[in-house]
Amino acid sequence: MDFNLKGKTALIAASSQGLGLAIAEQLLKEGANVMLSGRVEEKLREKAVQLESIGSGKVSYQTTDITKKEDIQQLVAKTAETFGRIDILVNNAGGPPAGSFETMTDDDWQNSFELNLLSYIRMIREALPHLKQQGGKILNIASSSIKEPIPGLILSNTFRTGIVGLTKTLAQEFASYNILVNTIAPGRIATDRVKHLDQVNADKIGIEREEVESRVKETIPLKRYGEPEEFAKVASFLVSDANSYMTGSSFLVDGGMVKSI
Repeated sequence: MDFNLKGKTALIAASSQGLGLAIAEQLLKEGANVMLSGRVEEKLREKAVQLESIGSGKVSYQTTDITKKEDIQQLVAKTAETFGRIDILVNNAGGPPAGSFETMTDDDWQNSFELNLLSYIRMIREALPHLKQQGGKILNIASSSIKEPIPGLILSNTFRTGIVGLTKTLAQEFASYNILVNTIAPGRIATDRVKHLDQVNADKIGIEREEVESRVKETIPLKRYGEPEEFAKVASFLVSDANSYMTGSSFLVDGGMVKSI
């Protein structure tokens, strides 16, 4: 299947590692140009060099703290200046701290709101004028908690579902511009974030992280964690021309782990 991504430009938030980086690599393989972003310039530079030889697309980067409005404005401006257009926006952010309701402070709630929801809103606002010029795709990365709350992750459970409401609403508002907006939700994908969460759970109950991982795998029908590349392939389809009629939807990439309908 031809995704028709050659010559198109994708801006990917929080893409120096994990799922964001995996999506960047997959889009470059399909011929798209990619703007990486993250907080650590050295890491971004290193990843950009590694990705330069992948596919026919070009790669650039911009140091960005997505909790800062000015950084987001600079990121979008540089993307447009570097590549002349923005066709794809992939919203992504690191996960908020684990914990229960009684352990969370006002600062925890505020910081998570700014990182995991407001950053998406600001990024879309800045990129919208560029996307409106020729139509495009917005993909919001959330979590499997949009379908089934995850114990001990109240911040994520709250703000990730907010992403779904945002996606649904914008899919209707932006349809006249031929901008398709969807949510993609990872389950247990083998990233540093998931490894960290497994370690938190292991420390809580006094066992090794590997034992936690083994127990979780038993709850997944496919009996394994997903690979970042597997997640990225689904994301690439959703932001490509191969997806021409799906908008306002949420897609789980979780190996069948979530049992809710």
